[in-house]
Amino acid sequence: MTDTLFLPLALAFIMFSLGLSLRVADFRTALGDWRALGVGLLAQIFLLPLVAMAIGIGLGLSEPMLLGLMILAASPGGVSSAFLTHLARGNTALSLVMTVSSSLLAVVTLPFLINALLHWQAGGSPVSGELRPGDMPLGKLLAGVLLVTTLPVLAGMFLRLRSGLIGERGEMWIGRLATAFFVAIVIVTFVSHRETIVNGLPEVGAATVLLNLVAMVGGALLARAASLGRRETIAIALECGLQNAGMGIFIAISLFKIPQLAVPSVVYALTMNLGALAYLYFVRRQRAAGWAAVP
Repeated sequence: MTDTLFLPLALAFIMFSLGLSLRVADFRTALGDWRALGVGLLAQIFLLPLVAMAIGIGLGLSEPMLLGLMILAASPGGVSSAFLTHLARGNTALSLVMTVSSSLLAVVTLPFLINALLHWQAGGSPVSGELRPGDMPLGKLLAGVLLVTTLPVLAGMFLRLRSGLIGERGEMWIGRLATAFFVAIVIVTFVSHRETIVNGLPEVGAATVLLNLVAMVGGALLARAASLGRRETIAIALECGLQNAGMGIFIAISLFKIPQLAVPSVVYALTMNLGALAYLYFVRRQRAAGWAAVP
């Protein structure tokens, strides 16, 4: 019941709340500087999975852990990124549009990246094992991402356009409930599969911390290389560092039905916010010293 009903419904509600928080003005602001959006999506959708693969291979992760780390890296940006971007005085509109865009594109990018990894492993990689391309439930994955991500986001955006249907107070409570659902997803998954997660923690713990660090620093450096402003750099760094771990858990448990694949997402859910808060603290401390000191 938990894996087949609670996880998809809770995740769908979280994505609905994300779409509900997006305003038309946010799109206009983000599209006004198309370079920032392009750089952010490039880092989020393409470079992050490559970094995850490099880290997984470099640390010698087993095939299930590597695949689980890739599922996490291929998932959209986390719904808390806009809030933390706001606290860091970053470009909140850019963060929101990046999260929504990566969530809508996930219906295509997620199956492609996961299938590409399985084909690569089947070709005789050092970490090849029992999982093969045919093991991926492609149709179920496409339908699952569409139902729990794309359609709920679009529904939230539609209701936002019809702003009279849900007031500001209702939006606030929906946002709080979505946060509670995310916490519940992590806790319920841990309790239901605690033995698998505890056993996999020593292997994947360092990989998740390193992925979070490299994602944020790499996103910031890429934004600086593109001559983007301070606010855009903060948004891209946090967007890359905060992944939708709930999506990774849903794919691993509800679609693949392999709890071991959820270990990287569960661990990342516990560590990514610590990394983001550390980055937030660093940015605030360095603001007085000038933008050049902030990565």
